Amino acid sequence: MAATLLHDGSRGCLLFLVQGVQQQKSGPLAKHLCCIRRRWRAASTACKHARATGSLPWESVVGLEVHAQINSISKLFSSSQVKFAAPPNSTVSFFDASLPGTLPTINKRCVEAAVMTSHALHCAINKKSLFDRKHYFYADLPAGYQITQQRLPIAVNGLLTYRYQVGTKWNQMVTKCVRIKQVQLEQDSGKSLHDDSRRQTLIDLNRAGIGLMEIVMEPDMTCGEEAAAAVRELQLILKSLGTSLANMSEGQLRVDANISVHRPGEPYGVRTEVKNINSARFLAKAIDYEIRRQTEILDNGGTILNETRAFDYKLGATIPMRDKEGKQDYRFMPEPNLPPLILYDAKSLPANVDADQVVNIDLIKERLPELPSVTRERLVEQYGILPEHSFILVVFQELCKEGKKTPAQIVQEKNLGQLCDRGQLEDVCQKIVDGHKEEVAAVQQGNLKVINKLIGLVQKSTNGRADPVLVRTILEEKVLIK
Repeated sequence: MAATLLHDGSRGCLLFLVQGVQQQKSGPLAKHLCCIRRRWRAASTACKHARATGSLPWESVVGLEVHAQINSISKLFSSSQVKFAAPPNSTVSFFDASLPGTLPTINKRCVEAAVMTSHALHCAINKKSLFDRKHYFYADLPAGYQITQQRLPIAVNGLLTYRYQVGTKWNQMVTKCVRIKQVQLEQDSGKSLHDDSRRQTLIDLNRAGIGLMEIVMEPDMTCGEEAAAAVRELQLILKSLGTSLANMSEGQLRVDANISVHRPGEPYGVRTEVKNINSARFLAKAIDYEIRRQTEILDNGGTILNETRAFDYKLGATIPMRDKEGKQDYRFMPEPNLPPLILYDAKSLPANVDADQVVNIDLIKERLPELPSVTRERLVEQYGILPEHSFILVVFQELCKEGKKTPAQIVQEKNLGQLCDRGQLEDVCQKIVDGHKEEVAAVQQGNLKVINKLIGLVQKSTNGRADPVLVRTILEEKVLIK
């Protein structure tokens, strides 16, 4: 029986409706369907009433495009080395610089990484996929086009399951799913370095041609925290597979978010795209800001522009980059220098072909490591820990695998033993506020530096087990917000 994901009109809630069971008149499944129908009718009635009285709320819709840099020694179509922070233009081949007469040669490792990632995301993998040219002008795109997969990508129709917090307590979590529309291979562009003092822009082509997996998520999310949770789970999956280092601070995982708002039961609104977000925390802030911005504009009778925006983390706001009112013509065309990408499984693998020269889908699936979701289930079953604690242990495990720091350093720096219950932390903060009236008065009079003393008192009271960012947020709410 097939399952369909439907939105029930409430924030962040999905109903799983089982098709083909209407004929069942009794049993637990029939009772469950009756309950769903009652909820649906009630929601529909409430929606009609709200529409008639003008009190209908806005609903937000979020879709993501994630660009993950493939963990490979060389680039997607050339033998140039992939090395972070290498001297400018030191890892550039003739092909990367688009010199005439150079031809692309596909990197088998990049194809295998895309197949492995697609398996982990439960995608259907196409045994035949195609490469295309996407034409547009950037100073750091020397060819004037990007080689991507527009007509027939390497994989389609996947699913990513993730959990995120919905209440004030850390253990108040819900499980959600987002559909993966497709996974496609493409090459990265170079990088423009702006020198404001000299009023010039310098081009570094080290990144040009590096292999990317673009993972396109359907608009199944409703808020910033959901999107951030989905990206964090994807990041864990990529790291456990080894297909991407997925370090957002080094640009190995970049996210574009598409956001719109609409009335329940009505078509989706005009969307805006927020480009190149390199932090899960900034992603959540950018999306929530954009939802508020669009809602306020519509409440005041304005219209939303179809535009591309960027997130300014210092302002905590999105800012316009360019409008998209006029449809951009990328002049897609089949890549003439690359034949179709053919993959094999155990049944279709020719007997006379060198196994090292082809990509075997079944063999890659057999080599999949344990995924984070499976690890969490195993930890809960093996040690009897709470599900929410398994999330901390999986993150700790991945940090240990990176080998950059010892386990003791990770525990100390990441504060994995911190208080996770916001309710407990609010009680501690309230006691500090009640017992230090002079400091509170100083903060309220504008001396914001004093709040650092209050944070220190909370940390001392909790033996350093409190998240300082959360402590600051709670203290500001209690001291500054009236």
